[in-house]
Amino acid sequence: MKPTNSKQENKGKGSRRLLALDAARGLAVIGMFLQHFALNERNAFVAGNTTLLFVLCGGISYSIMAQRMKERGSHVSIFRSKMLARAVFIDVIGYLLIMLNTPYGIILPAYAAMFLLALVLVNRSTRFIVYSAVSLLLLAPPIMILGMSYLKGAYLLEDIAGGPMSAVALAPAFVAGMAIARFNLTDKRISMTLAISGFLMLAIGKLLATYVLPDLSTSFESWIMSVMDLNQTPPDEYAIWPNNVTPPQMWHLLLQTAPHTASTFQTLTGLGIAFIVLGLTFLIPSRIKIIITPFAAVGRVALTMYALQFVIVWILTILNIGYDLSGIPLNDLFVVIVTLVIGSIIARMPNGPLESMMRRFDQIFSSFGTVSAPK
Repeated sequence: MKPTNSKQENKGKGSRRLLALDAARGLAVIGMFLQHFALNERNAFVAGNTTLLFVLCGGISYSIMAQRMKERGSHVSIFRSKMLARAVFIDVIGYLLIMLNTPYGIILPAYAAMFLLALVLVNRSTRFIVYSAVSLLLLAPPIMILGMSYLKGAYLLEDIAGGPMSAVALAPAFVAGMAIARFNLTDKRISMTLAISGFLMLAIGKLLATYVLPDLSTSFESWIMSVMDLNQTPPDEYAIWPNNVTPPQMWHLLLQTAPHTASTFQTLTGLGIAFIVLGLTFLIPSRIKIIITPFAAVGRVALTMYALQFVIVWILTILNIGYDLSGIPLNDLFVVIVTLVIGSIIARMPNGPLESMMRRFDQIFSSFGTVSAPK
């Protein structure tokens, strides 16, 4: 599997690549709506996995944008300025959604942090990015657990490495997306390899979760309890850092497989599903691409749709109207249809409302004209 290097090959990817990518992102958004409004036994697999698919697509788009700007001769500083602007904009939107105080976690602050952290990788080789993704899959969980202790209360730093919804916890998916973007996904062999790789990852994750991790997790938790000092004096919250920090105590998360635990195993399983969805989406023949067009419409306005679900929950809560549709027959199908309709209506505009605002915002940082990249 060789990465694409030529401009002509990238041009050959065309709009179909964007359509399939938007469709995959749209499926991620629809999965979030299902999780928040109509989660049941039939669709329980969407819990946590749609977040990883959303982040994976974000990493792909991020890398594609960097490649295209480089091909146009734009100076690297313009891309950095755009990403800084978008990170600030997404972060602000994220905190506005957090202020609504809905019962669901918001990943936008972590998503914004990834836009900045990924700048150190965007111009590195494909091999280096692949190795980084694998390393993060193993190292991100313990770093996240340390962050849950040492960064507790420091909200901006918590967004970077302070829990399962932090940038570090989601970074394996984002960096994996950056690596995937280096390949020509319109090549059937590449798409098939991606889908098969996802199936293997999913199978390995499920087998470990079923036959290995339950006993291993019990033994590991027992060992932690035996070495942990439960009678230690609580730290003085007024002491200087890090003397005011409670030692890390969430090590059992390393072997968990529940949604949003961000362990290596949960991420492996979620990425397996994401790889399968992405690979199969790109395998759909162009002559029947109408199948994925409605999902691509949702994906084109993904930021707006992502924010909309929390606004809906907030409004319904204020009106004292229940938003749990579990009592409605075929509630998940109802949510999918409504989400597709709303997304298709919004997508009829040139850009989604939040997408348009973000583009205007980043133009402020990149309105100085295109600078030729030094040779």
